[in-house]
Amino acid sequence: MAVRDHPDIPVVSRRRFLKQTFAFSALAAVTSPLLRCGSGSHPEDQHPGNAATADFLVIGDWGTGDANQALVATAMQHYVTQQNITASAMLMIGDNFYTPMEDGANDKRWQTQFEQMYPAGVFNCPVYAIPGNHDYEYLPIPKYPAELEYARKAGTRWTMPSQWYRVAWPAANPLVTFLALDSNMPFGNDVTRKGTFYCMTEQQRLDELAWLKDELAKPLTTPFLVALGHHPIYSNGMYGDSPILMQDWDPLLRSSGAHVYLCGHDHDLQHLEFAGHPTSFVLSGGGGAPLYRIMIDESVRGPYAVQINGFTHVTVTPSLMTLRHVDLNGNVVHAFTKTTDHKVTIL
Repeated sequence: MAVRDHPDIPVVSRRRFLKQTFAFSALAAVTSPLLRCGSGSHPEDQHPGNAATADFLVIGDWGTGDANQALVATAMQHYVTQQNITASAMLMIGDNFYTPMEDGANDKRWQTQFEQMYPAGVFNCPVYAIPGNHDYEYLPIPKYPAELEYARKAGTRWTMPSQWYRVAWPAANPLVTFLALDSNMPFGNDVTRKGTFYCMTEQQRLDELAWLKDELAKPLTTPFLVALGHHPIYSNGMYGDSPILMQDWDPLLRSSGAHVYLCGHDHDLQHLEFAGHPTSFVLSGGGGAPLYRIMIDESVRGPYAVQINGFTHVTVTPSLMTLRHVDLNGNVVHAFTKTTDHKVTIL
């Protein structure tokens, strides 16, 4: 398959990347010291982090409810225990439940596929979630409303206050602004359902885009800015690049100087850099669903794209973000650092 280049963004091969680092200047920025929701609500974060450093874990395409999900979840538990990591947040970046949820927010799968797989005894932190395409699915009733409802339950770690929302994290002395987005774009031609799947409406797409522009127009009060979406803007995997996200979101990430775009959807682990672009594109879709074949080799467009199960561990300080892809054996298979002024270094 041919490389799908953005016309203004030269791709970066692994060989070229390993010979250089990238430094970019952000043109604009954004944030707020409190969680801000698309619905206007302001839930409190009860898990303040260390002012000097904080860790969060990222996992996508995880909610299969089978042995493979359990393998990745167990690997995460072993990793944080062995590395003596106290995660102050988890990011669940879509395809949270592949299976039916006939009882909605009271379905037993909340216990078997979430609470027990990622126990509070190990991950005693908020879990910021966004929907994937499998959450936009009727089996036989839609699952996404159940996820929004479960987030309203007292005492739950599951945090999904609205369709799109903003978080300054940790609550005390925040280091990162998360812009949690819904990437389930309209199918087109006024079609809103295909088989068991449905999508947002065109008006919702426009509303989210207006919200995103408004949020990015605000002054940045955290060192780092990270956007979350289930679908990749750019991917070397089976689904490839997304024309509508390239059109709607990529120019905003570029102009705002967003440091990282985190996503899943392709079932693998990736890290893509584009010369002249301030944003690192990090894909963490190895949470348990069957793996997908890499279509563009990392030697062509990278620096990293591998068909592998795993998750992502991110450490943040006021001056440096370190991102690590971790496999089922707890091995760091790829890692890099990013400074506030967008210098990227492979570790």
